[in-house]
Amino acid sequence: MDEKQHVYIIGSKGIPAKYGGFETFVEKLTAYQVEDNIQYHVACMTENSAKSGITEKHFEHNGAKCFNIDVPDIGPAKAIYYDIASLKYAIQLAESNQDKQPIFYILACRIGPFIGSLKKKIKQLDGKLFVNPDGHEWMRAKWSYPVRRYWKYSERLMVKHADLLICDSKNIEKYIKEDYQQYTPQTTYIAYGTDLEKSKMTKMSSEVTQWYKEKNVQSDNYYLVVGRFVPENNYEIMIREFMKSDTKKDFVLITNVEKNKFYDKLKRDTNFDQDPRIKFVGTVYDQELLKYIRENAYAYIHGHEVGGTNPSLLEAMASTKINLLLDVPFNQEVGRNEAYYWKKDSLAKLINSLEDNSKHVPIKSRSIISEYYSLELISTEYEALFLEFNTK
Repeated sequence: MDEKQHVYIIGSKGIPAKYGGFETFVEKLTAYQVEDNIQYHVACMTENSAKSGITEKHFEHNGAKCFNIDVPDIGPAKAIYYDIASLKYAIQLAESNQDKQPIFYILACRIGPFIGSLKKKIKQLDGKLFVNPDGHEWMRAKWSYPVRRYWKYSERLMVKHADLLICDSKNIEKYIKEDYQQYTPQTTYIAYGTDLEKSKMTKMSSEVTQWYKEKNVQSDNYYLVVGRFVPENNYEIMIREFMKSDTKKDFVLITNVEKNKFYDKLKRDTNFDQDPRIKFVGTVYDQELLKYIRENAYAYIHGHEVGGTNPSLLEAMASTKINLLLDVPFNQEVGRNEAYYWKKDSLAKLINSLEDNSKHVPIKSRSIISEYYSLELISTEYEALFLEFNTK
């Protein structure tokens, strides 16, 4: 038995990370680890690990001890099954390793109805249950009404049983404290982080020249969006408003629309395919190329409305010269005074005025990232928190 603080992370698809908010968070948290007295354990989906050529049940990555969980393809319940199976296995590992006061950190609130009995087992190990409540999952438009009710109910039970809720947005922390005050939840705020390094690629890199040629896009002559292709990220409004604007620049959308009913409906409703400026270019998994594309966009448009601190917004603030953000508290919290904000009926007007008054462009967004959202800072804050509980 060692004296390290063992932290079991449940709820990401796993590392090595290919994409995704939680996946990138866990990847960076483990990669930027400084404190030797912490041992991270990360639950991974077997199918996700297979994409990186990993087939063993147990493996190491970034110094973290990872374990694969097989998940049957059971539709929407898949994520719930995965979290429960991961947590059960993590509890078994902690027990067999005789870990002292292990921490089980669950990302998102999917398994509230099942957490009570699992919390009892955690307590028997003298362990702690930490939860990241994520964003307002129960508000997402993609869910049917019964599923939204499940999410809200599940969130309530996760809040009730958590020893600590780690919120990546101050607005989410405020919501948790107000909506669930009957449980007097213990909360703390630690943001997501992102790196500030410039892309290692240049305009002469073969990946760069090939991508720009293939997509028929010119450097510094496009507005950009990167994110999940879901209604609550306001793709329809961004596209409609962009089509109304006078700009000659392109609107480049890096997102996965393959076999997507939302995409077909959007095409029918907006006729965006009649506007040559609107370019859906698929996904970009090469992180260096994606960073270069961000750095060389004229501006970034962010329409996310649901959730906490969004990783794609942090990455844009770190890389892109101008950021146009939907005017909601989550985005204001990150962008502060170094971004432009738009209402749902004013994006076209903002785009036009931006190009008319290009001298008034804020370019200090990187300073916000370096001061509040650097990966070194976020990893250090997490490590201090985990070690603090080791002494209690």
